[in-house]
Amino acid sequence: MSSSEALPPLGVYVHFPWCVQKCPYCDFNSHALRGAPDQAGYVEALLADLDHDLPLVGDRTVRTVFMGGGTPSLIEPQHIGRLLAGIAARLPLAADAEITLEANPGTVEAGRFAGYRAAGVNRLSIGVQSLATDKLVALGRIHGPDEAIAAARQARAADFDSFNLDLMFGLPGQTVAQAMDDLAGAIELGPPHLSWYQLTLEPNTPFAHAPPVLPDDDMRWDMQQAGQQRLREAGLAQYEISAYARDGFACRHNLNYWRFGDYLGIGAGAHGKLTRADGRILRRWKQRHPVAYLAAENGPARIGGDRWLERDDLPIEFMMNALRLNAGVLAGSYERFTGEPLSTIADRLHMARARGLLDSDSERLMPTDLGHRFLNDLLGIFE
Repeated sequence: MSSSEALPPLGVYVHFPWCVQKCPYCDFNSHALRGAPDQAGYVEALLADLDHDLPLVGDRTVRTVFMGGGTPSLIEPQHIGRLLAGIAARLPLAADAEITLEANPGTVEAGRFAGYRAAGVNRLSIGVQSLATDKLVALGRIHGPDEAIAAARQARAADFDSFNLDLMFGLPGQTVAQAMDDLAGAIELGPPHLSWYQLTLEPNTPFAHAPPVLPDDDMRWDMQQAGQQRLREAGLAQYEISAYARDGFACRHNLNYWRFGDYLGIGAGAHGKLTRADGRILRRWKQRHPVAYLAAENGPARIGGDRWLERDDLPIEFMMNALRLNAGVLAGSYERFTGEPLSTIADRLHMARARGLLDSDSERLMPTDLGHRFLNDLLGIFE
Protein backbone atom coordinates (compact mmCIF):
# COMPACT_ATOMS: atom_id res chain seq x y z
CA MET A 1 0.00 0.00 0.00
CA SER A 2 1.39 3.45 -0.95
CA SER A 3 1.66 6.20 1.63
CA SER A 4 -1.21 8.08 -0.02
CA GLU A 5 -3.44 4.98 0.06
CA ALA A 6 -2.82 4.70 3.81
CA LEU A 7 -4.15 8.23 4.37
CA PRO A 8 -7.85 9.04 4.89
CA PRO A 9 -10.05 9.63 1.81
CA LEU A 10 -9.83 13.16 0.40
CA GLY A 11 -12.55 15.63 -0.53
CA VAL A 12 -12.57 19.29 -1.56
CA TYR A 13 -14.88 21.87 0.02
CA VAL A 14 -15.43 25.12 -1.90
CA HIS A 15 -17.12 28.05 -0.16
CA PHE A 16 -19.16 30.72 -1.94
CA PRO A 17 -19.80 33.49 0.60
CA TRP A 18 -22.65 35.48 -0.98
CA CYS A 19 -26.41 35.39 -0.43
CA VAL A 20 -29.18 37.64 -1.70
CA GLN A 21 -29.86 38.41 1.95
CA LYS A 22 -28.74 36.97 5.28
CA CYS A 23 -31.27 34.70 7.00
CA PRO A 24 -31.81 35.54 10.71
CA TYR A 25 -30.99 32.00 11.91
CA CYS A 26 -27.82 31.54 9.85
CA ASP A 27 -24.39 31.50 11.48
CA PHE A 28 -22.48 30.40 8.38
CA ASN A 29 -19.93 32.68 6.72
CA SER A 30 -22.35 34.38 4.33
CA HIS A 31 -22.63 38.01 3.25
CA ALA A 32 -25.57 39.83 1.67
CA LEU A 33 -24.83 40.95 -1.88
CA ARG A 34 -23.88 44.56 -2.46
CA GLY A 35 -23.99 44.59 -6.24
CA ALA A 36 -22.97 41.75 -8.54
CA PRO A 37 -20.05 39.60 -7.32
CA ASP A 38 -16.96 39.20 -9.50
CA GLN A 39 -17.71 35.61 -10.45
CA ALA A 40 -14.79 35.07 -12.82
CA GLY A 41 -12.38 36.78 -10.42
CA TYR A 42 -13.58 34.66 -7.52
CA VAL A 43 -13.06 31.43 -9.47
CA GLU A 44 -9.51 32.53 -10.33
CA ALA A 45 -8.91 33.27 -6.63
CA LEU A 46 -10.27 29.83 -5.71
CA LEU A 47 -7.89 28.10 -8.11
CA ALA A 48 -4.95 30.16 -6.84
CA ASP A 49 -5.98 29.20 -3.30
CA LEU A 50 -6.02 25.55 -4.35
CA ASP A 51 -2.60 25.89 -5.99
CA HIS A 52 -1.14 27.07 -2.70
CA ASP A 53 -2.59 24.10 -0.79
CA LEU A 54 -1.59 21.42 -3.32
CA PRO A 55 1.69 20.54 -1.55
CA LEU A 56 -0.39 19.38 1.42
CA VAL A 57 -2.00 16.57 -0.61
CA GLY A 58 0.41 15.68 -3.41
CA ASP A 59 -1.19 13.33 -5.94
CA ARG A 60 -3.98 12.03 -3.69
CA THR A 61 -7.25 11.26 -5.47
CA VAL A 62 -10.24 13.52 -4.78
CA ARG A 63 -13.36 11.47 -4.02
CA THR A 64 -15.86 14.30 -3.50
CA VAL A 65 -16.29 18.01 -4.22
CA PHE A 66 -18.86 20.04 -2.28
CA MET A 67 -19.71 23.62 -3.22
CA GLY A 68 -21.42 25.26 -0.24
CA GLY A 69 -22.23 28.68 1.06
CA GLY A 70 -23.71 31.16 1.10
CA THR A 71 -25.51 30.49 -2.15
CA PRO A 72 -23.37 28.77 -4.81
CA SER A 73 -26.33 28.79 -7.20
CA LEU A 74 -25.86 32.55 -7.58
CA ILE A 75 -22.80 31.65 -9.68
CA GLU A 76 -23.42 31.06 -13.36
CA PRO A 77 -22.83 27.55 -14.75
CA GLN A 78 -19.89 28.54 -16.97
CA HIS A 79 -17.95 29.67 -13.90
CA ILE A 80 -18.77 26.47 -12.03
CA GLY A 81 -17.53 24.56 -15.08
CA ARG A 82 -14.30 26.54 -15.07
CA LEU A 83 -13.81 25.78 -11.39
CA LEU A 84 -14.41 22.04 -11.77
CA ALA A 85 -12.14 21.85 -14.80
CA GLY A 86 -9.46 23.65 -12.80
CA ILE A 87 -9.76 21.21 -9.90
CA ALA A 88 -9.56 18.23 -12.27
CA ALA A 89 -6.47 19.70 -13.96
CA ARG A 90 -4.67 20.02 -10.63
CA LEU A 91 -5.70 16.86 -8.75
CA PRO A 92 -6.72 13.34 -9.78
CA LEU A 93 -10.52 13.30 -9.66
CA ALA A 94 -12.12 9.88 -9.15
CA ALA A 95 -14.20 8.76 -12.13
CA ASP A 96 -17.22 8.35 -9.86
CA ALA A 97 -16.55 11.48 -7.77
CA GLU A 98 -19.60 12.95 -6.05
CA ILE A 99 -19.83 16.64 -7.00
CA THR A 100 -22.45 18.57 -5.02
CA LEU A 101 -23.68 22.14 -5.38
CA GLU A 102 -25.94 23.84 -2.84
CA ALA A 103 -28.86 25.74 -4.38
CA ASN A 104 -31.65 27.95 -3.12
CA PRO A 105 -35.07 27.74 -4.75
CA GLY A 106 -35.98 30.53 -7.15
CA THR A 107 -36.97 30.65 -10.78
CA VAL A 108 -33.70 32.16 -12.03
CA GLU A 109 -31.42 29.86 -10.06
CA ALA A 110 -33.47 26.70 -10.65
CA GLY A 111 -33.38 27.42 -14.38
CA ARG A 112 -29.60 26.98 -14.20
CA PHE A 113 -29.78 23.37 -13.07
CA ALA A 114 -29.29 21.94 -16.57
CA GLY A 115 -26.22 24.15 -16.95
CA TYR A 116 -24.74 22.89 -13.69
CA ARG A 117 -25.36 19.30 -14.78
CA ALA A 118 -23.54 19.95 -18.06
CA ALA A 119 -20.67 21.57 -16.12
CA GLY A 120 -20.06 18.35 -14.17
CA VAL A 121 -22.21 18.74 -11.05
CA ASN A 122 -23.97 15.42 -10.32
CA ARG A 123 -25.71 16.17 -7.01
CA LEU A 124 -27.76 19.14 -5.81
CA SER A 125 -28.64 20.16 -2.25
CA ILE A 126 -31.69 22.44 -2.31
CA GLY A 127 -32.43 24.69 0.68
CA VAL A 128 -36.22 24.35 0.94
CA GLN A 129 -36.44 24.74 4.79
CA SER A 130 -40.27 24.79 4.74
CA LEU A 131 -43.19 24.49 2.34
CA ALA A 132 -45.41 26.86 4.32
CA THR A 133 -45.51 30.52 3.30
CA ASP A 134 -45.76 31.92 6.82
CA LYS A 135 -42.85 29.81 8.03
CA LEU A 136 -40.66 30.87 5.10
CA VAL A 137 -41.43 34.51 5.90
CA ALA A 138 -40.56 33.92 9.58
CA LEU A 139 -37.23 32.36 8.51
CA GLY A 140 -36.38 35.30 6.26
CA ARG A 141 -36.34 33.15 3.12
CA ILE A 142 -36.74 34.89 -0.24
CA HIS A 143 -38.61 32.04 -1.98
CA GLY A 144 -42.12 30.71 -1.62
CA PRO A 145 -43.49 27.15 -1.57
CA ASP A 146 -44.19 27.11 -5.31
CA GLU A 147 -40.57 27.95 -6.09
CA ALA A 148 -39.34 25.23 -3.75
CA ILE A 149 -41.56 22.64 -5.42
CA ALA A 150 -40.48 23.84 -8.87
CA ALA A 151 -36.80 23.57 -7.92
CA ALA A 152 -37.16 19.93 -6.89
CA ARG A 153 -39.01 19.12 -10.10
CA GLN A 154 -36.44 20.92 -12.22
CA ALA A 155 -33.66 18.96 -10.53
CA ARG A 156 -35.32 15.77 -11.79
CA ALA A 157 -35.85 17.29 -15.24
CA ALA A 158 -32.15 18.22 -15.42
CA ASP A 159 -31.16 14.54 -14.86
CA PHE A 160 -30.07 14.93 -11.25
CA ASP A 161 -30.74 11.41 -10.01
CA SER A 162 -29.10 12.40 -6.73
CA PHE A 163 -30.40 15.46 -4.91
CA ASN A 164 -31.12 16.51 -1.35
CA LEU A 165 -33.80 18.71 0.16
CA ASP A 166 -33.03 20.64 3.36
CA LEU A 167 -36.04 20.91 5.66
CA MET A 168 -36.34 22.33 9.20
CA PHE A 169 -38.71 21.59 12.05
CA GLY A 170 -39.35 23.32 15.36
CA LEU A 171 -40.06 26.58 13.52
CA PRO A 172 -41.63 29.68 15.10
CA GLY A 173 -45.25 28.92 15.98
CA GLN A 174 -45.12 25.49 14.34
CA THR A 175 -47.39 22.67 15.55
CA VAL A 176 -46.68 18.96 15.24
CA ALA A 177 -49.35 18.70 12.54
CA GLN A 178 -47.76 21.54 10.57
CA ALA A 179 -44.31 19.98 10.82
CA MET A 180 -45.70 16.68 9.53
CA ASP A 181 -47.47 18.46 6.66
CA ASP A 182 -44.15 20.06 5.70
CA LEU A 183 -42.39 16.72 5.85
CA ALA A 184 -45.11 14.95 3.85
CA GLY A 185 -44.89 17.63 1.17
CA ALA A 186 -41.12 17.25 0.92
CA ILE A 187 -41.33 13.46 0.74
CA GLU A 188 -43.92 13.74 -2.03
CA LEU A 189 -41.31 15.52 -4.17
CA GLY A 190 -39.34 12.25 -4.23
CA PRO A 191 -35.88 13.29 -3.00
CA PRO A 192 -33.46 10.37 -2.63
CA HIS A 193 -31.91 12.29 0.29
CA LEU A 194 -33.55 14.52 2.88
CA SER A 195 -31.78 16.57 5.55
CA TRP A 196 -34.40 17.10 8.26
CA TYR A 197 -33.15 19.06 11.23
CA GLN A 198 -34.32 21.15 14.13
CA LEU A 199 -34.01 24.93 14.05
CA THR A 200 -31.54 26.05 16.70
CA LEU A 201 -30.76 29.56 17.89
CA GLU A 202 -27.08 30.03 17.14
CA PRO A 203 -24.98 32.70 18.90
CA ASN A 204 -24.39 35.99 17.12
CA THR A 205 -27.44 35.71 14.86
CA PRO A 206 -30.51 37.97 14.78
CA PHE A 207 -32.62 35.09 16.13
CA ALA A 208 -30.26 34.78 19.11
CA HIS A 209 -30.52 38.50 19.87
CA ALA A 210 -34.32 38.61 19.43
CA PRO A 211 -35.50 35.01 19.85
CA PRO A 212 -38.76 34.01 18.16
CA VAL A 213 -41.26 31.90 20.08
CA LEU A 214 -40.39 28.29 19.28
CA PRO A 215 -42.22 25.06 20.16
CA ASP A 216 -41.24 23.75 23.59
CA ASP A 217 -38.94 20.76 24.11
CA ASP A 218 -41.77 18.23 24.44
CA MET A 219 -43.41 19.37 21.22
CA ARG A 220 -40.11 19.28 19.32
CA TRP A 221 -39.48 15.76 20.63
CA ASP A 222 -42.94 14.76 19.40
CA MET A 223 -42.12 16.25 16.00
CA GLN A 224 -38.87 14.34 15.85
CA GLN A 225 -40.42 11.01 16.82
CA ALA A 226 -43.35 11.37 14.42
CA GLY A 227 -41.09 12.56 11.62
CA GLN A 228 -38.62 9.73 11.97
CA GLN A 229 -41.46 7.24 11.73
CA ARG A 230 -42.82 8.99 8.63
CA LEU A 231 -39.41 8.98 6.97
CA ARG A 232 -38.92 5.26 7.68
CA GLU A 233 -42.28 4.51 6.12
CA ALA A 234 -41.22 6.48 3.04
CA GLY A 235 -38.05 4.39 2.63
CA LEU A 236 -35.65 7.11 3.76
CA ALA A 237 -33.33 5.52 6.32
CA GLN A 238 -31.67 7.67 8.98
CA TYR A 239 -27.89 7.31 8.84
CA GLU A 240 -26.90 10.46 10.76
CA ILE A 241 -28.59 12.77 13.26
CA SER A 242 -30.32 14.82 10.57
CA ALA A 243 -29.66 12.85 7.36
CA TYR A 244 -32.05 10.39 5.72
CA ALA A 245 -31.51 8.64 2.40
CA ARG A 246 -32.65 5.89 0.11
CA ASP A 247 -30.19 3.04 -0.33
CA GLY A 248 -27.10 4.23 -2.19
CA PHE A 249 -27.84 7.96 -1.85
CA ALA A 250 -26.12 8.92 1.41
CA CYS A 251 -23.98 12.04 0.99
CA ARG A 252 -20.46 10.72 0.50
CA HIS A 253 -18.84 14.09 1.15
CA ASN A 254 -20.50 14.43 4.55
CA LEU A 255 -19.79 10.80 5.37
CA ASN A 256 -16.11 11.58 4.82
CA TYR A 257 -16.35 14.41 7.38
CA TRP A 258 -18.08 12.19 9.92
CA ARG A 259 -15.57 9.37 9.43
CA PHE A 260 -12.69 11.79 10.09
CA GLY A 261 -11.59 11.90 6.47
CA ASP A 262 -9.51 14.68 4.92
CA TYR A 263 -10.66 17.66 2.89
CA LEU A 264 -9.12 20.73 1.36
CA GLY A 265 -11.03 23.93 2.10
CA ILE A 266 -10.86 26.70 -0.47
CA GLY A 267 -12.80 29.94 -0.60
CA ALA A 268 -13.60 32.73 1.85
CA GLY A 269 -13.97 31.25 5.34
CA ALA A 270 -13.48 27.65 4.18
CA HIS A 271 -12.00 25.14 6.63
CA GLY A 272 -9.86 22.13 5.75
CA LYS A 273 -8.43 19.13 7.55
CA LEU A 274 -5.35 17.34 6.20
CA THR A 275 -3.39 14.36 7.47
CA ARG A 276 0.31 14.41 6.70
CA ALA A 277 2.38 11.35 5.85
CA ASP A 278 3.98 11.49 9.31
CA GLY A 279 0.53 11.27 10.95
CA ARG A 280 0.24 14.92 12.01
CA ILE A 281 -3.15 16.53 11.36
CA LEU A 282 -3.49 20.13 10.18
CA ARG A 283 -6.63 22.24 10.37
CA ARG A 284 -6.45 25.29 8.09
CA TRP A 285 -8.99 28.04 7.51
CA LYS A 286 -9.11 30.91 5.05
CA GLN A 287 -9.81 34.65 5.28
CA ARG A 288 -13.52 35.00 6.11
CA HIS A 289 -14.56 38.17 4.36
CA PRO A 290 -14.84 37.94 0.57
CA VAL A 291 -13.34 41.42 0.09
CA ALA A 292 -10.20 40.46 2.05
CA TYR A 293 -10.08 37.07 0.35
CA LEU A 294 -10.25 38.58 -3.14
CA ALA A 295 -7.78 41.33 -2.28
CA ALA A 296 -5.12 38.85 -1.12
CA GLU A 297 -2.13 38.94 -3.44
CA ASN A 298 -1.04 35.33 -2.93
CA GLY A 299 -1.92 32.02 -1.32
CA PRO A 300 -0.36 32.70 2.10
CA ALA A 301 -2.34 35.94 2.38
CA ARG A 302 -5.59 34.01 1.99
CA ILE A 303 -4.86 31.80 5.01
CA GLY A 304 -6.82 32.86 8.07
CA GLY A 305 -4.97 30.45 10.35
CA ASP A 306 -3.38 27.03 10.83
CA ARG A 307 -3.61 24.67 13.77
CA TRP A 308 -1.83 21.36 14.25
CA LEU A 309 -3.93 19.03 16.38
CA GLU A 310 -2.36 17.95 19.65
CA ARG A 311 -2.68 14.43 21.06
CA ASP A 312 -5.19 15.66 23.63
CA ASP A 313 -7.38 17.08 20.83
CA LEU A 314 -7.85 13.77 19.05
CA PRO A 315 -10.57 12.03 21.14
CA ILE A 316 -13.11 14.85 20.84
CA GLU A 317 -12.08 15.75 17.26
CA PHE A 318 -12.71 12.17 16.19
CA MET A 319 -15.80 11.44 18.28
CA MET A 320 -17.69 14.65 17.55
CA ASN A 321 -17.86 13.46 13.95
CA ALA A 322 -18.08 9.67 14.22
CA LEU A 323 -20.80 9.59 16.87
CA ARG A 324 -23.19 11.58 14.70
CA LEU A 325 -23.57 8.44 12.58
CA ASN A 326 -26.27 5.94 13.54
CA ALA A 327 -23.95 3.04 12.78
CA GLY A 328 -20.89 4.77 14.21
CA VAL A 329 -17.53 3.64 12.82
CA LEU A 330 -15.31 0.60 13.09
CA ALA A 331 -13.27 0.73 16.29
CA GLY A 332 -10.06 0.25 14.30
CA SER A 333 -10.63 3.49 12.42
CA TYR A 334 -9.73 5.45 15.54
CA GLU A 335 -6.11 4.32 15.38
CA ARG A 336 -6.02 4.43 11.58
CA PHE A 337 -7.14 8.05 11.36
CA THR A 338 -5.64 9.51 14.56
CA GLY A 339 -2.46 7.44 14.86
CA GLU A 340 -3.28 6.76 18.52
CA PRO A 341 -4.23 3.30 19.88
CA LEU A 342 -7.80 2.94 21.08
CA SER A 343 -6.45 1.91 24.48
CA THR A 344 -5.56 5.56 25.18
CA ILE A 345 -9.27 6.34 25.60
CA ALA A 346 -10.33 3.00 27.13
CA ASP A 347 -11.44 4.62 30.39
CA ARG A 348 -13.69 7.07 28.56
CA LEU A 349 -15.18 4.34 26.40
CA HIS A 350 -15.93 2.35 29.54
CA MET A 351 -17.63 5.37 31.13
CA ALA A 352 -19.77 6.02 28.04
CA ARG A 353 -20.87 2.39 27.91
CA ALA A 354 -21.57 2.27 31.63
CA ARG A 355 -23.89 5.27 31.23
CA GLY A 356 -25.75 3.60 28.38
CA LEU A 357 -24.65 6.18 25.83
CA LEU A 358 -22.29 4.01 23.78
CA ASP A 359 -23.09 0.57 22.37
CA SER A 360 -21.35 -2.38 24.03
CA ASP A 361 -20.11 -3.78 20.68
CA SER A 362 -16.31 -3.74 20.98
CA GLU A 363 -15.91 -3.80 17.18
CA ARG A 364 -17.71 -0.49 16.66
CA LEU A 365 -17.83 2.95 18.20
CA MET A 366 -21.57 3.51 17.99
CA PRO A 367 -24.02 5.60 20.02
CA THR A 368 -27.07 3.96 21.56
CA ASP A 369 -30.49 5.52 21.01
CA LEU A 370 -29.99 7.27 24.34
CA GLY A 371 -26.55 8.44 23.23
CA HIS A 372 -28.01 9.92 20.07
CA ARG A 373 -30.67 11.75 22.02
CA PHE A 374 -28.13 13.11 24.51
CA LEU A 375 -25.20 13.45 22.12
CA ASN A 376 -23.73 16.46 23.91
CA ASP A 377 -23.50 14.42 27.12
CA LEU A 378 -21.82 11.60 25.24
CA LEU A 379 -19.32 13.91 23.55
CA GLY A 380 -18.56 15.60 26.85
CA ILE A 381 -16.95 12.36 28.05
CA PHE A 382 -14.30 12.70 25.32
CA GLU A 383 -13.47 16.37 25.83
